[in-house]
Amino acid sequence: MKKVSFRKIVSLTSLTSFLFIIATGVVLYIVPHGRVAYWADWHLWGLTKDQWSSIHINLALLFLIASGFHIYYNWNAIMAYLKNRAKQLIVFNREFTVAFLVALIFILGTYFHVPPFGTVLDINESIKARQERTYGNPPYGHAERSTLRSFCKRMGLDLDQALVLLNKNNLKGVGKNETLKNIAQVNGISPQQVYFYIKDARQMAGVQASGAKSGTTVPTGLGRKTLANAAKEYDFDLETGIATLARKKIKATGQMTFKEVADAAGMAPIDVFEMMK
Repeated sequence: MKKVSFRKIVSLTSLTSFLFIIATGVVLYIVPHGRVAYWADWHLWGLTKDQWSSIHINLALLFLIASGFHIYYNWNAIMAYLKNRAKQLIVFNREFTVAFLVALIFILGTYFHVPPFGTVLDINESIKARQERTYGNPPYGHAERSTLRSFCKRMGLDLDQALVLLNKNNLKGVGKNETLKNIAQVNGISPQQVYFYIKDARQMAGVQASGAKSGTTVPTGLGRKTLANAAKEYDFDLETGIATLARKKIKATGQMTFKEVADAAGMAPIDVFEMMK
């Protein structure tokens, strides 16, 4: 039986993982912004944005490992590239300097947004902007993580009528404390489509255009605020709020931001705020 060559496996793994990285990189280049992808439940070939990103990351890891072994097996050749005719090791020889400068040009060109590097980024943004027009933007960040109760309150919709509209359209798993994402997943639709079903719910009495009841304040930039700072700003007891989260099996400390707590719990920052209040 012919012996398997580990060296050949390493080289071919480097090649195949590199080709797959190109493919996933192209997908991630054209994928919509996260807020759009999550809201419209964007898929390509059955995979979500997060799934494509996860595959790309692990393929990159495989490529790095294979490349490390490739360098190991070709170390003598690499060292030869760094030696002059007298067999003296010179790291910054002409070839290495050119390779270093090429990489540096790409870094600086991207940082200063000059053509053609800036052009590549501009095309990327134009693709994403076109997708925003196609799929639509959520009314606010991570709206799909909001419970139906919180979403209606923020959007100025009547919760009871929203429930009637959802049930009228035979949606399953509907509940006041269910997130739009969960309702969408149970029914095989996007969070955006859930919103389309309830957007005609009549406005609540005394609701302003911002979605807040008269005399109340809807927090802005909540995701960046720490729980401790928000407790002082919006006048609620921090320890009681954290205890309420703990009863819901949500771990939090005063120094954590609402985004950190919400991301760990799979919720929207506004829902964490509402729980603590």
